[in-house]
Amino acid sequence: MGSISRKDFLRLSALMAGAAAVPRTIRASAGTLALPAMPQRGAGIEADLIVINARVLTSDPARPRAQAFAVREGRFLAVGSNADIRNLASRRTRVIDAARMTVVPGFIDTHNHPRGVTELFDVDANLRSIGALKAAIAKKAATTPPGFWVDAYMFDDTKLTDGRPLHRRDLDEVAPNHPVGVHHRGGHTGWYNSQAFALAGITKDSPDPTGGRFFRDPDGTPNGWVAELATDVFDTVGKRDVFTPEQERDRSRRGMAHISALYTASGLTTVHDLSAGVDNIRAYEDVRAAGELRHRAYLMIRGKAFPLLRDAGVRTGFGDEWVRVGGVKYAADGSASERTMRMSTPFVGTSDYGILTMTQQEIHDAVDDAHSKGWQVGIHANGDVTIDMVLTAYERALAQWPLADRRHRIEHCSLVNPSLIARIAKTGSIPTPFWTYVYYHGEKWERYGDEKMQSMFAHKSFLDAGIKVPGASDYGPGPFEPLMALQSMVTRRDFRGHVWGANQRVTVDQALMIATQHGAYASYEEQLKGSITAGKLADFVLLEKDPHDVDPNTIKDIRVVRTVTGGKTVFPKGEA
Repeated sequence: MGSISRKDFLRLSALMAGAAAVPRTIRASAGTLALPAMPQRGAGIEADLIVINARVLTSDPARPRAQAFAVREGRFLAVGSNADIRNLASRRTRVIDAARMTVVPGFIDTHNHPRGVTELFDVDANLRSIGALKAAIAKKAATTPPGFWVDAYMFDDTKLTDGRPLHRRDLDEVAPNHPVGVHHRGGHTGWYNSQAFALAGITKDSPDPTGGRFFRDPDGTPNGWVAELATDVFDTVGKRDVFTPEQERDRSRRGMAHISALYTASGLTTVHDLSAGVDNIRAYEDVRAAGELRHRAYLMIRGKAFPLLRDAGVRTGFGDEWVRVGGVKYAADGSASERTMRMSTPFVGTSDYGILTMTQQEIHDAVDDAHSKGWQVGIHANGDVTIDMVLTAYERALAQWPLADRRHRIEHCSLVNPSLIARIAKTGSIPTPFWTYVYYHGEKWERYGDEKMQSMFAHKSFLDAGIKVPGASDYGPGPFEPLMALQSMVTRRDFRGHVWGANQRVTVDQALMIATQHGAYASYEEQLKGSITAGKLADFVLLEKDPHDVDPNTIKDIRVVRTVTGGKTVFPKGEA
């Protein structure tokens, strides 16, 4: 157990105890469930809910379109015509007349970082000018004792309108007596002031650590921008607010309830949590117990929670249909949005190839340990160099411990080539490329160039290779709204109108499959969710318009009218 305390072990064991009766490993076979025969009136089967007069886009190849469906005890009971479904209604059945609006399966985001704490309690750095950022930091510093950290989150350097980058001197001007950290929404870089550098002992003579970088002025002095593992030097210096265990637990519960409401308002009904540690697991349980968990969660475990669960004999699939243990998560290179991912060719106009954060041996060790003990593995690998390293480890582990249908994941899998795609298909690996990035982060792709972008976020190439590629926002780094994702994948057009990699465009129907059924496949749950099919969980979204019928460049503006999880309306709040 190493440094894991008995207290931590008992706490995590207690959190997972509620799922003890559930089979520990899902072994879902490929394909969709056969549609059961339509129940008949008088058969003693009554629906709790029916939805009629809808344009139902089922994501089920056996019945791609329908008019109506019925729900009983949280699952789809039947899918068919208005007349068929009306036969299943009784006086107690709730009826939703969709008035020809569109219904789709609940959207699934397979790479997200839900917590909600920073959104509720910390300085919001999602601002568009250095002046506005300085004002927000100054306001926080005014109520923070000297020597204590002032942290701001969700900063995005390329969204600034000042025409120059943020510098440590900007932070010194408004908080000279506090260490300051301004954290990029991508989570891989930050900007720090002079006091923070002084506390960490970093000077112009300090070398860059392995797997990290201090960006510098021409004379070698750090300019404030710090990347990847180099940010670790600030973790143990200075003073930070300290909360009691009860306060931490309350903050986590409130944050998770907040983010769950936001997700379902956008149409998300399942979110894969790629930062699931002990505190996150506890937050899910607390929010669920309070009746505030609106979305389903698939937990990719990080940190000390993994050895706790592994050594307790827990494996991928443990849990229930609301909260389930997925795989274990590692990170092997830098960021796409922060321009630090490790590639075989440099960023445009530079000799910078990006940053690795794991060695090949470290990747081998991590994969061998998890794979041999029945765990799915997900490794963050953006660049083609890193993807090759991850696939090398997966190929080795599968050869040593053969396991059919393991579905190891390559998180982000941003820059690919035909050879890598063929290896992904052969190993049965799951790539999870960004699905809102082309639209939202368009100005960043100039650092990659048009040619390289033809091979980035390659949903179409994956589909052409027979790979069931899902969608992934990576929120906070990218927006989580699934309708923006559909638009981004269909158009490959950024917010300014520039098209990046038109060869990777997909159809609306393909985008919907990526957002639903393929998302379920990434967690071995394609027989449980991901389509409007009799027997599956009744997760669905009512849209004001059909994405097929609108200008593709306006898909993101379609209004989400209702989100339903397990047959219960979770958005709007207060609806039956």
